[in-house]
Amino acid sequence: MSKMREYFMCFALGAVIYGLIEVVSRGYTHWTMALTGGAVMVLLNLINQSGKLNIFARCLLGAAVITSLEFAVGMVVNVALGWNVWDYSDKAFNLYGQICPLFSLGWFFLSIPAFWICGFVEEKMSGRNHAEAI
Repeated sequence: MSKMREYFMCFALGAVIYGLIEVVSRGYTHWTMALTGGAVMVLLNLINQSGKLNIFARCLLGAAVITSLEFAVGMVVNVALGWNVWDYSDKAFNLYGQICPLFSLGWFFLSIPAFWICGFVEEKMSGRNHAEAI
């Protein structure tokens, strides 16, 4: 049960933080971004729990996961449904206007505090020492 609470807490924090990042950076967000942010944080939490990866490898994997999820969501909400939540068509080396290397690099660096948050949540839910979770 505590793992479910941990995943729920990560989802909730990811939904709020992802939305706030969007509001701060571009002035608005969309409800699909809250769902995406929540899913991202749960996946980052799972990556963070792997004791076999150093922080650089976790950030690379985190950036790949976030970029992949952003692409999948973008293909549904922007391309298939035509909701136009975001459009990276003006960015260099974009893929269908849904992802671009610049934002993937940003996800790499934003993975660092995300992993810290995941470790903090895990510590609070399991009683584990936070220093061990990072």
